[in-house]
Amino acid sequence: MTEDTEIPAENRPEAEDGRELAKSIRDARQAKGWTLEETGKVAGIGRSTLSKIENNQTRPSFEIVRRLTHVLDMNPPQLFMQSGHNGISGRRDYTLRGQGEMRETATYTHELLCNELTSKHMVPYIATIKARDVSAYETWIRHAGEEFMYVISGELTFISEHYRPLDLKAGDSLYYDSGMGHGCISTSKEDAVVLWVSLEV
Repeated sequence: MTEDTEIPAENRPEAEDGRELAKSIRDARQAKGWTLEETGKVAGIGRSTLSKIENNQTRPSFEIVRRLTHVLDMNPPQLFMQSGHNGISGRRDYTLRGQGEMRETATYTHELLCNELTSKHMVPYIATIKARDVSAYETWIRHAGEEFMYVISGELTFISEHYRPLDLKAGDSLYYDSGMGHGCISTSKEDAVVLWVSLEV
């Protein structure tokens, strides 16, 4: 079975849990103004496969999720969280030091942790905050759910829609509604490093 092999929905009882994933991919593609053909070509997947993913008729492999994250410029929490329970208990995943999956954006460097489990409610990752000014953000970051942030090193300012800027340093933590527009900028000499845990609710 190749990484692009489609698994029919009727054989995947947990496919019902991928509605948010399907919607996120479709919304990101449409925001770019791309057709299914254009997106499939850039991501290296078939048009029919992408159509089935967007209509929640098949669950994409982790490699396809990775490709779509890259070509559609999606934030990790936006794509790597899927809703619902799949009836499986006793699962586990781990990441050894320095072996997370690296993702680069204009404002952050993310190291995704324990990312082999794609059907989960929490997404943990370590982020290095590269942004140094609010102008680095074209728009607010926002996505469904809640987030916990713990500052590992450096200092930063957390900016959000409804509150005054909040200065944080190593050892400080923050819990917030991630549907509220937000972003972070490093204020220390070195880029701030934080542990983020995103929770879809």
